[in-house]
Amino acid sequence: MLVWMLRKIMAEREIWTGAALARLLKEKAGYELSAPSISALLTGQPKQMKADTLDALCTALECTPSDLWVHTPPQTIGK
Repeated sequence: MLVWMLRKIMAEREIWTGAALARLLKEKAGYELSAPSISALLTGQPKQMKADTLDALCTALECTPSDLWVHTPPQTIGK
């Protein structure tokens, strides 16, 4: 199972709002996301993501995709 860690990464960098994330994306990555798109990234785990968006998030937050997505193996019932 993949777990979306955007809020944790943002908190570690003291970025507390979607507006602050949007500014950072524009300043550091030259990438613009709409307010609804930012909100969707903050409120739930994305089902899909454009490579450009992932790249911009990594650039702006100075992280890697493996920081944003953490893989946890599925629990096996009965073991």
